[in-house]
Amino acid sequence: MDYRFINYTLADGVARIALDDPETLNASNETMSAELLDALDRATLEARAIVLTGEGRAFCSGANLGVAAKNLGDPLRDVGRALDRWLNPAVVAIKTMELPVVTAVRGAAAGVGCGLALSGDIIVCGEGAYFFFAFRHVGLLPDGGSSYLLSRAIGRVRAMDVMLRGKKIPARQALDWGLITEMVPDDDVEASAMAIARELAAGPRSLAFIKQQAWNALDESLETALTNERLFQRKACRSEDFAEGVTAFLGKRKPEFKGR
Repeated sequence: MDYRFINYTLADGVARIALDDPETLNASNETMSAELLDALDRATLEARAIVLTGEGRAFCSGANLGVAAKNLGDPLRDVGRALDRWLNPAVVAIKTMELPVVTAVRGAAAGVGCGLALSGDIIVCGEGAYFFFAFRHVGLLPDGGSSYLLSRAIGRVRAMDVMLRGKKIPARQALDWGLITEMVPDDDVEASAMAIARELAAGPRSLAFIKQQAWNALDESLETALTNERLFQRKACRSEDFAEGVTAFLGKRKPEFKGR
């Protein structure tokens, strides 16, 4: 697929996927959403880690309401069509793929951009970044997985207040609440995210199992978690990377993992 609203590059085992429509602060549209899903699928074939970010001053300013406004005369309008076809599958893909995903957030992550930003396994934010749950201000409700991701990260009471009142969460507060992984100077966001992604790209096969188990643990009982840990551990110890890790440890050298 040729991309119009996505920039895709690959280096050092890391796929950089950037939303690219700076004039709208990377507002989501159907073409961008389709391209994002394709880029994520492509990365699973080519990379060992992903950085998801936005070009310019913002991560994503939400859905492009200028497009939605053209359908206001249609009583059967459905602004969620792109959710079914591309955006929701993209969020699910980020969660379920074996590759670790680092989201790098500068400026606004608003509306559906909140869901995309918070879907990362590791979330790096600039000091000037913020999450804006603006849905209620235009008569809509949180989507793109943001209600689930926010509630799991900061708890129902705080999440309810943020969503019902359409609040902004600045980066410092997001860090204090455990909503993001780390906060860095705005100019360092991408470099920090890429450094983390390169570290993950050089990691062992077991990272895929750690990611899956951590996501699963959000909704499973302790007993189920114990069982799944046991099953994943068996897979991990049969990997080439486990043999390399043990050999390197005993040989007092740094392991060279292949992701196998």
